[in-house]
Amino acid sequence: MPDILVTDDGAIRTIRMNRLEKKNALTLPMYETMAEAIGNAATDNNIRCLLIAGGPDAFCAGNDIGDFMKMAQGGALGRPILNFLYALARCEKPIVAAVNGNSVGVGTTMLMHCDHVVAGNTAKLSTPFVALGLVPEAASSLIAPRLMGHARAFALLVMGQSLSAEEAKAAGIVNTIVDPAETDAQARAAAEKIAGLPPQGVLVSRRLMRGSPDEIVARIDEEAEAFKVRLQSPDAQAAFMAFMSRKR
Repeated sequence: MPDILVTDDGAIRTIRMNRLEKKNALTLPMYETMAEAIGNAATDNNIRCLLIAGGPDAFCAGNDIGDFMKMAQGGALGRPILNFLYALARCEKPIVAAVNGNSVGVGTTMLMHCDHVVAGNTAKLSTPFVALGLVPEAASSLIAPRLMGHARAFALLVMGQSLSAEEAKAAGIVNTIVDPAETDAQARAAAEKIAGLPPQGVLVSRRLMRGSPDEIVARIDEEAEAFKVRLQSPDAQAAFMAFMSRKR
């Protein structure tokens, strides 16, 4: 079965991370598939809302560490990752997320681009970038302080403090907390409600609320340059090697 499942049902396109044996750690091909699914929705008038989901026990474990090691050796953030982040930033269709279990790294930062997030009550969000010798990505260094204030954003992005579902709701990342068994159904209901609204009204309102994506894209690029430098740093190399040693 594919690691990313893309299904259209009525006006809803569901993009489901399905690499369950690796807790949905994202590989470069997975990023590319998701970027295409988001980008193609822009020209499909039948699609009025996107739904991003993971598994029942894990939303997304972040980047695949093996791909990270390859990127560190190559000295650049993978193009599929940037394509995915650009697609999120420039997406004009509303995005709903269904989150259960752990959301690590990009599993958390992608939620900052979503319009409505439903989380199971056991969900946990974390961004261990700095502990790995890296820096935040997905324009989270811009969006998170605006969303939750500098102090909470610093604790999340720099200190690596995780957020429970309740804390994520208080921070403005999560809209609704439900029993984990109800997460997908409640997210689907929210997507259907959004899809049932006048599409042009949703489009224009969302544009007004989010502003130009150019600022977000510029920050993604700025973070990517810093990320590239940090990937080759002794701190990052040591952190990756320690992680791989633990896995063995």
